Amino acid sequence: MTWIDDWVRSAACQSQGPDALFVRGAEQNRAKQVCRACPVRAECLAEALDNEIEWGVWGGMTERERRALLRRRPNVTSWRTLLEAAREESATAPAAAG
Repeated sequence: MTWIDDWVRSAACQSQGPDALFVRGAEQNRAKQVCRACPVRAECLAEALDNEIEWGVWGGMTERERRALLRRRPNVTSWRTLLEAAREESATAPAAAG
C-alpha cells in the first residue's frame, strides 16, 4: 500500500459537514467512527502530528490523544516517515498463524 500525498480527496470524512470533526465530548467518539474505515487515516494523522494541529479529530485521534502521543514520542522528527515505514512493514510482514 503506497502513501497518498493528495489524501484529502480520498478521506472518508469528505461526505461529512465541515464542522463534523471539530466537536467536543461524546461527539468526538462519533467523529472517530468516521475514521475507522478511512483509507487515508495514516496520512491524515501524520498531517496533524507533523503540523501539531491542535483542534479536531484527525486520523482517528482527538487533540488530547495527539498531544499525549507527541509528549510520549518527542524525538520523532517526521510522523509521515514513521507511519509510512510502519505501513510498509505491516504490508510485507507474513500473516500471523492463528
